[in-house]
Amino acid sequence: MKATISVRKLAIPVSRRDHVLGPINARATLLEYGDFECPYCGQAHAIITELKEELGDRFCLVYRNFPLTQVHPHAENAAEAAEAAGAQEAFWEMHDLLYQNQDQLEDDNLVSYAEELGLDVSRFVAELQNGAHSERVQEDLLSGTESGVNGTPYFFINGIHYEGPDDFESLRAAITNAEGSRRGRQ
Repeated sequence: MKATISVRKLAIPVSRRDHVLGPINARATLLEYGDFECPYCGQAHAIITELKEELGDRFCLVYRNFPLTQVHPHAENAAEAAEAAGAQEAFWEMHDLLYQNQDQLEDDNLVSYAEELGLDVSRFVAELQNGAHSERVQEDLLSGTESGVNGTPYFFINGIHYEGPDDFESLRAAITNAEGSRRGRQ
């Protein structure tokens, strides 16, 4: 009997639609499905920030929303706030603020973050109130489900599910390995 190995692959490839930090043509791409209220995602955010500082443009970071609304009541609204900020070219700034303030994700907090970032607050509030970005968040959620995502944080490196520990050393080694693998195929 022959053994088979199941490898989860990213169902929907990275595209211009995604939130991308770093060069899209980098040899390694780390894609995270995350939830702004998830404490494990908060820990991963600190590690990813450290990776970006150390590795710089050697890898591309991509973020997709995967709010776990059953356990995190503010996650979906926070995701929509990040998207509303993104509509004003400030996704990553809001992303960072939300992770730095995970225990303060009420509507008034989100508005304060928009003010802090110098966004058009009236537009931001209107977009949150009318659910202007809810479809985008749902598309991310669906793409995650299609890719086998079942919790957060959930990582893909170069389109393949990363199943290792999400500590700094392990992620750095996986990214470095992915760089080498892609280099060998070019």
